[in-house]
Amino acid sequence: MTRTLMMSAALAMSLTTAAAADEVSDLLTSAQEAYAAGDIQFALDDLDMARAKLLEQKTASLGAYLPEAPDGWTREVNTEMGQGLAMMGGGVGAEATYTGDDSSVKITLMADNPMVASMSAMIANAGAMGMKTERIGRQRFATQDGQMMALVGNRILVQAEGDTEAARSLLDKVDFGAMASFGQ
Repeated sequence: MTRTLMMSAALAMSLTTAAAADEVSDLLTSAQEAYAAGDIQFALDDLDMARAKLLEQKTASLGAYLPEAPDGWTREVNTEMGQGLAMMGGGVGAEATYTGDDSSVKITLMADNPMVASMSAMIANAGAMGMKTERIGRQRFATQDGQMMALVGNRILVQAEGDTEAARSLLDKVDFGAMASFGQ
């Protein structure tokens, strides 16, 4: 009975996401039908596939916060980021490398990952750990040795590495207020 309720709740949640409704709903319906027929493994497989599709959508929506490349620069998005996070406890992430004018910047966003929680204490105590702090917009960043880190909404780690002036310019384009409510 509990599994049926969980699957029904998952189905109801997926229906609220218009972009995901078709494929995810089909997988959840298939899982529910397989469960009703007693095919537990098939139901689990479909639930895993539905979860993977939802994570893909969540990853893509996080990636929307990566700024566009400035004029004369290029942006290369790392499409393998999610696979690396799976080995670090899960969550979602997005990453892009910006290149131009003989310099580069890599911006990484990670949400709902155990590493984010471990980094939060370091960011909160940046001054005590010998790091400088600065604000970009209304967001506080810890900076040290060409790396900038911030914790947005207590669950999204923003890291920038490379040319700090270029990083500041790129990060200034990010809507951290909207990012704080990501995935809710």
